[in-house]
Amino acid sequence: MTKNKTLARSWLAFKYYGINIVFLSVITGIFAGVVVTFYTICTSYGEQYSRELYELILANPAFIPLLFVGLAAGAVAVGTLVKFVPMIRGSGIPQIEGACRGKFPFNWYLTLCSMFAASLACVFMGFAAGSEGPSIEMGGCVGEGTGRILRRSFMARRLQIAAGASAGFAVAFNAPVTGMIFAMEEAFKSFSPQIFVSSAVAVISALAVRTGIRLALGFSVGSAFEGFAFNSPDIAGYGYIALASVIVALAAVAFYYSVQGAKKLFRRITFFKGTGKFIIPFVLSGAFGLITVYAMGGGHSFIHSIATGGTGAFGDISVFGLSLAASLAVIVVLRYILMTLYMSCGVPCGVFIPMLAVGAGLGALLSVGFTAMGMDAAYCDYLVIICMSVFFTTFVRAPVTGLFMVFELTGQFTNALPALLGVVIASLVAEVCRLEPGYENNLHAFMRDEGFAGREREAKFTLAVQPGTLADGGKINRLLWPSGGLVVAITEADGSSVIPSGGTRLHAGQTIQFECRTSDEKEVEEYLFGLLGKPPEK
Repeated sequence: MTKNKTLARSWLAFKYYGINIVFLSVITGIFAGVVVTFYTICTSYGEQYSRELYELILANPAFIPLLFVGLAAGAVAVGTLVKFVPMIRGSGIPQIEGACRGKFPFNWYLTLCSMFAASLACVFMGFAAGSEGPSIEMGGCVGEGTGRILRRSFMARRLQIAAGASAGFAVAFNAPVTGMIFAMEEAFKSFSPQIFVSSAVAVISALAVRTGIRLALGFSVGSAFEGFAFNSPDIAGYGYIALASVIVALAAVAFYYSVQGAKKLFRRITFFKGTGKFIIPFVLSGAFGLITVYAMGGGHSFIHSIATGGTGAFGDISVFGLSLAASLAVIVVLRYILMTLYMSCGVPCGVFIPMLAVGAGLGALLSVGFTAMGMDAAYCDYLVIICMSVFFTTFVRAPVTGLFMVFELTGQFTNALPALLGVVIASLVAEVCRLEPGYENNLHAFMRDEGFAGREREAKFTLAVQPGTLADGGKINRLLWPSGGLVVAITEADGSSVIPSGGTRLHAGQTIQFECRTSDEKEVEEYLFGLLGKPPEK
């Protein structure tokens, strides 16, 4: 009898993981790889085109008024699209995180097409916009589409949204491990075998597709940021790294509050039915692009330009003939302003790489100052990369993602201890300043603005664990429960009570009480049936 039960569980696990999750994740990864690879190729051409256009306009100043008229028209057009498709507001990362957790439904096809078009238009207009945020959302859309087309359950669709988002991240950054960690630490904010398996399979499939497409078209498939070299720092070097991390973390705190303040100002702008507010970041993007080419594009080229190869000798970076330090300060300030406006206004473009570019620019600026104070110039690359991670970690509050991102984006693992020091300092500063995770804050704002938050109600469910289900024999912390929910009580078949904990193992015959906040009790109930099994019909 025990042997038959073990075989039944093994078959259930194979069917669930091998057939359902793995098969779906392969499909999600393949299509996410195709969509995001072509999107990133388009954005690279868009950045090149916009720079050439701005150089042409600078050579022919008579066209400058026409540029701003075009940007204003583009602002109204994009703002109107955002109004009708709110899922593409901002980078799209907070929305796809909410969808991963089952907070709200969305039209995957409309969202994918709208984000592709709107964010690409922003890149072609010369924005300091990256492709990573939209890539994450489009990957999540592919995952939702896969689940819906193949008529999978709500639980399976949630997993595929996370898998697609991980695949989109991995393809955009060429960072598979960071993509998987992002799904667990940021999207679901929990770890389970289901999330790990689905994300890993989707990432592997997507990167295989990415590599094939880029090789076929003659594009590079290497690391995102090359040209950095790291030398083991001495005690003084660690001191400079710690000081730089504190300064950059405080700058990220200031950025967080700048975004919150700018959001309040943009809410007051109502002309053109609210779409007029987009004119401000669009016009400023054009103005800053005319000032310096380093204020354009996602930031890859800027970060590459401040890689010293371990020599500490920065390249020829100059704005209006200013000194290196002054030029770096101008570039950081311009990008800081644009990033604040994009995020607070809701411009549909990526701010992931622009955020890293601001951190890297601050690291380069501090390197110039610290070198003048006596720091070994060989540590400049350390400061650039670690400050990049510190800025991200402080704002997003995802330290593990920030740590592994440093390794994968540079293709080097010799910077582990200094990077860990920077991430720890960033986490401590964020905790002391009581920062809510930036994307989490944006998600709450989105749900409030779109009316999703007001629909959630307290819901309680009492269900029995059926034999041969995923919950039968599984530990509570190894199962993927509905978002924000909690198993509050367990009753055995004989009527005795069990105090639940993460390590409590469930088995058939138990009755559990589950509580959560939801706007659709029926959907949560069906989700729980997928875990615990439906009671037999009488």
